[in-house]
Amino acid sequence: MTDIARAQQALVHRILEGDGTASPTERRAAFENNGVAPLATLVEKSVAQPTAITDHDVVAARTAGLTEDQIFEIVVFAAVGQSMRQYQSARAALSVANRRE
Repeated sequence: MTDIARAQQALVHRILEGDGTASPTERRAAFENNGVAPLATLVEKSVAQPTAITDHDVVAARTAGLTEDQIFEIVVFAAVGQSMRQYQSARAALSVANRRE
């Protein structure tokens, strides 16, 4: 296993199982882009269009009972999950391209 793969595994482990204020269910849902209400909008925007997150989205999450720390974690977990998926897709595409050469 490469150093990069080990670092990725450590990051995912820390996000999903390390210290934090978001629940394990919220963490996994955000990481997998499976946000459930009231997090669905926040997770979807974090993954697809982070600049579209508004104060209203944050207030909605806060109104649902999430703390500022939990909201921050959810956004980070969603972004890291998406970046992992994109990285894996890119590696798979490179692998296919290298086999064709």
